[in-house]
Amino acid sequence: MPITQYLERNARDYADEVCLVEINPEIQEKRRVTWRDYELIESNPYCDYRREITWAVFDEKANRFANLLISRGIKKGDKVGILLMNCLEWLPIYFGILKTGALAVPLNFRYDSEEIKYCLKLADVDVLVFGPEFIGRIEEIADEIEKNRLLFYVGGNCPTFAEDYDKLTANCSSRKPEIEITDTDDAAIYFSSGTTGFPKAILHDHTSLMHSAACEQNHHKQGRDDVFLCIPPLYHTGAKMHWFGSLFAGSKAVLLKGVTPKSVFETVSNEGCTIVWLLVPWAQDILLAIERGEIKVEDYKLDQWRLMHIGAQPVPQSLIKKWKEIFPNHEYDTNYGLSESIGPGCVHLGTENIHKVGAIGIPGYGWEVKIVDEEGNEVAQGDVGELAVKGPGVMKCYYKDKKATNEVLKGDWLHTGDMAMLDEDGFIFLVDRKKDVIISGGENIYPVQIENFLSKHSAIKDVAVIGIADARLGEISAAIIELKPGKIVTEDEINTFCKELPRYKRPRKIIFADIPRNPTGKIEKPKLRQIYNSESLVAAQNKS
Repeated sequence: MPITQYLERNARDYADEVCLVEINPEIQEKRRVTWRDYELIESNPYCDYRREITWAVFDEKANRFANLLISRGIKKGDKVGILLMNCLEWLPIYFGILKTGALAVPLNFRYDSEEIKYCLKLADVDVLVFGPEFIGRIEEIADEIEKNRLLFYVGGNCPTFAEDYDKLTANCSSRKPEIEITDTDDAAIYFSSGTTGFPKAILHDHTSLMHSAACEQNHHKQGRDDVFLCIPPLYHTGAKMHWFGSLFAGSKAVLLKGVTPKSVFETVSNEGCTIVWLLVPWAQDILLAIERGEIKVEDYKLDQWRLMHIGAQPVPQSLIKKWKEIFPNHEYDTNYGLSESIGPGCVHLGTENIHKVGAIGIPGYGWEVKIVDEEGNEVAQGDVGELAVKGPGVMKCYYKDKKATNEVLKGDWLHTGDMAMLDEDGFIFLVDRKKDVIISGGENIYPVQIENFLSKHSAIKDVAVIGIADARLGEISAAIIELKPGKIVTEDEINTFCKELPRYKRPRKIIFADIPRNPTGKIEKPKLRQIYNSESLVAAQNKS
């Protein structure tokens, strides 16, 4: 059945219960600082520190937006883009789109104007819903995009080139649209990270969305009394599909805008959060804040917090070891997935397998997994190959890109581009991205293995290993290291530390610098390769 039916069930059975809360610590801080800002905030409902809605209101808002779209000619199969920061309106808008039979098309909030224009065209978007943070970017391209598209604005002070979402939906019916939706109907288009150029459009049907909800609830056992703290951006499959567990259970979730160790702990304490999904940098920041005495665990109400899970990137074993020392009663899970597999869960560690931290885990609920060589044959246990997954959450295709689709979909199997190996107990270990493997003098070097080793160093906050062009070896490995605040370490000390590694795995170059990560926590290795390969080329030219 389509996932909209879960919303309608919750609106019927739990009508007056709060389902979504939005917390904006920045607004609270402004109120503390200036009276003028306080007056501005009081006059704008979008600028409250804390906002909430019930299941009944959620469903009503979704219906109103659906009916607005229908009144403007949007029909089954059309596409509606969402360009919003996390906010209380995000999910009702998403579900309003689904209720019309149209496809929801979330856009990355970091896209510049040209990327927005590119994605709107690629996905054949008919309507764009955007927020105040994007007025400048949309204004740059408004003359080009509004000729063929409707522009709806969510927030105070609607710009002249768009229409006011609040005013329009207020006059629309709150009754459910009579649109028949089936499991095989197209539901959403998500965009790849675009690490090899402009992003690809990933098409999913309603079966994918439903399976992600069932998978999440199966893995993390959300119940009616759970409260999920959602911090990552909702445009990404990860955040939304983890929230689907709350939808499945009919339980409350909290959207935290902006993240600091203090805001996380205050929100968990004040809202009674029981499940928190973190990215590696946020977990590291929390541990550092506790270590420096900036955060005192005993100052907060945290006894109800039962589960911390991480996804989107490899997780250092040392991080989880330290976390469990401070929070011994926390369950822990690692989630692995791609937007092409409707986000997290096609592989997961499982809360019962914390002794296997370091692995990404075992096949998720309803998923099959295999590790294959270049010809598609399964490799032997212990050998490295490409991870392939199969299940109800695999994408239908890359929209309007048959060539790219055929490169990754082999029958029902999605080839992920991640290199992995299977241990003797049946657990999958991620070795690296296929495209990130460094070939130095004919030897394959897997950066994640070196990163995991270096992350054990007590002074290192974050690390990325990349390949840098070398005239003799083709490539050499370079470790970009971000130190913890106040820590001082020399290149010689790092080289000495790395002597525990086999010689060919030791980084040939050590660089102390910040590590860039995208909104979902993934290291931006293409950016690092561009920076440091360019520097290496300039140095070589100067030397010659």
